[in-house]
Amino acid sequence: MIPFIVLVVIIALIAFYFVGIYNSLVSLRNQYLNAFKQIDVQLKRRYDLIPNLVEAAKAYLAHERRTLEEVINARNSAFTASKAAAANPGNSAAMTGLSQAEGFLSTAMGKLLAVVESYPDLKANQTIRSLMEELTSTENKISFARQAYNDSVADYNTRREQFPASFIAGSFNFQKAELLESIEAEDERKAPKVSFN
Repeated sequence: MIPFIVLVVIIALIAFYFVGIYNSLVSLRNQYLNAFKQIDVQLKRRYDLIPNLVEAAKAYLAHERRTLEEVINARNSAFTASKAAAANPGNSAAMTGLSQAEGFLSTAMGKLLAVVESYPDLKANQTIRSLMEELTSTENKISFARQAYNDSVADYNTRREQFPASFIAGSFNFQKAELLESIEAEDERKAPKVSFN
């Protein structure tokens, strides 16, 4: 009788151990999904600010129509990619699409900001200045949220690949989560060359 009780206790301990691993995987997955939701909130805020900035700048930049159209098109593409990523933050293709769309939007916004800088009247406009400050604040929040998301994904992926959690992850379809890359263009990763000649 005692060996039977010992066997039942050992089986129960093993079962609890595996349940604990399963629960930790669920918890880590929910953390990275929540972290993506924080990015999504900030992205939506930015997507709402950009049309306001473009509208405020239109009066001054009638001849810069192409730049304004690029910004709006990039914003719309990024918004669509963000919806796809929000539907499934663990999906590799959706996260890659979001990273690329965000890269195009950053490039277009960079062009718009360069144009704004070259027009002192536009730069001095209180509405433009206010929108630019909000946009800068939002960009900072996006950076922090992206870092928190990537940290959560790294924790989840590490746990999911460790032994014996890898068996449970495979058995219960815990898919690898994708990081949200912030720099897409290879030339942006290179350090700038500085010359004092």
